[in-house]
Amino acid sequence: MQGCGVQNWDDMRVFLAVARAESLSGAAPVLRMDPATLGRRIARLEQSVGAALFVKSPQGYALTDLGARMAEEAAQAEAALLRAADLGQSPSSGLAGQIRIGAPDGCANYLLPQVCAAIQAANPELEVQILALPRVVNLSRREADMAVTVSPPEAGRLTVQKIVDYKLHLAQHVDLPVPTGLSDLKGRAVVGYIPDMIFDSALDYLGALAANGVQLASNSVSVQLQMLRARAGIGITHDFALPFAPEVRRVLTEELSLVRSFYLVRHTADRRSDRLQRFATALSDGLRAEVHRLESLTGTPAV
Repeated sequence: MQGCGVQNWDDMRVFLAVARAESLSGAAPVLRMDPATLGRRIARLEQSVGAALFVKSPQGYALTDLGARMAEEAAQAEAALLRAADLGQSPSSGLAGQIRIGAPDGCANYLLPQVCAAIQAANPELEVQILALPRVVNLSRREADMAVTVSPPEAGRLTVQKIVDYKLHLAQHVDLPVPTGLSDLKGRAVVGYIPDMIFDSALDYLGALAANGVQLASNSVSVQLQMLRARAGIGITHDFALPFAPEVRRVLTEELSLVRSFYLVRHTADRRSDRLQRFATALSDGLRAEVHRLESLTGTPAV
């Protein structure tokens, strides 16, 4: 990078963080620096390079063509540095360093805490971060090292592997009258996602049940479950979440039963990282076992 005026890797670290966050304020907490300092660093870098790397506007920092080419090369260099650091962690040693996982909030709330706690307990030098977002995690911006998704992505330099299937059923508070059939649900309040905030078609559970609207909606499945616990109505829930809400029970299981899947998505280049590969294996195995364990508590047979 010296040929284009970049003096050290720290310049590239700042540049990449701003490029991924598309703003100084977004990159500031990642780098633990204030936005004003980052602005000066970027200005100094651009002066050193002799060209603009970002188009600045009130909406944020967008990469120029040169900036985009530099970001791609810098990201590859970053991946190589991480792989080099991994060489110090032999297969026989414990995992160390920081690993961030992105996941939809159902997985993040009801599965990942137990799974990640077990992995970290076996690897005391490891720091695990769980990023729960009501949208798809952007791996290309390095929001996370890997992500659990409900649909396999169709674009990007990514590696995808299926982890496990999981079940969903209608559920309601135990104090409410048990419906005798789907036709018996007419007039009942429906709990579900905010329709225009469903970020993945696999999360569009309700179908015909939402024909008359969703009376109690949230972009969070955890909030939806709390609504059911408050006797709010009837909705579709993950079977693996029901052990955390014993006052909510499944109904009409023979008439409506859904199956969805979790996938582990990673940067293709990271497959050469032994550390991330070992963590991904432990994570997949742990999620698979935890889904089966929790579903068995609701009477759903493991698949």
